[in-house]
Amino acid sequence: MSDLKSSIHQSNRGVSRRKLLNIVFGAGVIVLSVTSIIPLFLILSHIFKEGIASISLSFFVNLPKPVGETGGGIFNALIGTVILVVLASLISLPPGIAAGIYLSENNSGKIAGFARLCMETLQGVPSIVIGIIAYIWIVKPMGGFSTLSGAIALAIMMLPVVVRTTEETLRLVPVSLKEASLALGAPYYLTVIKVILPAGLSGIVTGILLSIARISGETAPLLFTAFGNPFINYNILKPISSLPQIIFNYAISPYEDWHALAWGASLVLITFVLSMNIMSKLIAMRWKTEF
Repeated sequence: MSDLKSSIHQSNRGVSRRKLLNIVFGAGVIVLSVTSIIPLFLILSHIFKEGIASISLSFFVNLPKPVGETGGGIFNALIGTVILVVLASLISLPPGIAAGIYLSENNSGKIAGFARLCMETLQGVPSIVIGIIAYIWIVKPMGGFSTLSGAIALAIMMLPVVVRTTEETLRLVPVSLKEASLALGAPYYLTVIKVILPAGLSGIVTGILLSIARISGETAPLLFTAFGNPFINYNILKPISSLPQIIFNYAISPYEDWHALAWGASLVLITFVLSMNIMSKLIAMRWKTEF
C-alpha cells in the first residue's frame, strides 16, 4: 500500500513539474515574441512622429523645390514609383507565373531542379549586386539611365518570389480537380488555364503583393539604373524618380527642409509596404479556407 502511495505521489510530482515547465516555456515564448516586435513598433512610431508633420495635400501634388525654397512635394516620386512597379510587374509576372506552373507540375527532373536552385540563389542575391548587373547589362549599352533599366532590375528581384509562391500555391490545389477536368476530355492547357489557375488565384495574388511590397522599398538597384529625376517623366527610356531614391537623396543632404521631406516620404513608403503585406495576409487567410 505504501508503495502505491509513493508511486502516486511521484506521479503527481512529475505532472506538477511538467505543468510548471509548460507554463514557464509558454511565458518565455510570449515574452520573446513581444520582444521581437518591439523594434518594429519603435521604428514605426518614430517614422510617424517625424513624418506626419510633412504630410499635406501640397506634399502629394507638388514637385520638389530647388535648394533655398521652402515647401515642395514628392509628386514625381509617387508617379515614378507607380510606373516602375507596374512596368516591373508586367516584365516579371508572365514568366514568373509560367515557371511556377511548370515547377508545380514537375516535382522531379533536371530542368525543374536546376530552375528551383536558380530561384533560391536569385532570391539571396543582394539588391545592390542586381543593380550593378543591370547597370552593366542595360544602362551602359543604352548609353544612359532609364526607367526601363530600373524596372528590369526590380523585375529580377520580383521573379523568385512570384515563382515560389505560384509553385507552392498550385501544389496545394487538389489533384482531383485536374483529374476530373482531364477525364471530361479537356486538353491539358485548358485544364491549367480554366481549372488549376483559378483554383489557386488567391495564393498567386498573395505572392504578387508580397513581391510588390519587397521591391517598393528597394533603393540600391534604382541608384544604378533609374537614377532619379526632379521632374515628372513618362518616357521609359529616360531617368525617373522614386520614393526610395528621393528618401536617400534627401536624407543625406545638409538641408533641414529636405530632411523633413525625407521623413514624410518614408512615412508614405512604409504605409504602402505595410498595406501590401496586410492585404497579402488577408488574401492568404481567405485562400486557406478554400481548401
